[in-house]
Amino acid sequence: MSDQLKTILLKAKLNFAILAAILVIAVLGKFTNPELTNSIFVTADQLVSDLYLVFIAITLGAFIPNFELVVFGAIAAFIGAAVLIQMGIFTYLTTEYLFAVLIVVLGFASIANLYRHYREFRF
Repeated sequence: MSDQLKTILLKAKLNFAILAAILVIAVLGKFTNPELTNSIFVTADQLVSDLYLVFIAITLGAFIPNFELVVFGAIAAFIGAAVLIQMGIFTYLTTEYLFAVLIVVLGFASIANLYRHYREFRF
């Protein structure tokens, strides 16, 4: 394996961990609760057509140098909004919808950040 590939893999291990976690959630969800998992991923598929969400996620992944802040910030926003849903403040949102948004944001941000690492070594 070349030194450039090793460096990219070392720098992008959080990106691969996020993408693997999304895959594991999908597979385990199909075995444990297929209806819920299907509805979450159908919602996530519909959210991809909302280009503003995709552009925000790509911008976060590509232009914020400390990717850990993006990941922990997105997860903290999800947890905060989920708590507000449970308290009855956000009556128009569901936790499943928020989880679909989290999947879309983290997925596209991870791919954009992975591409940023690739572009550093391309030249």
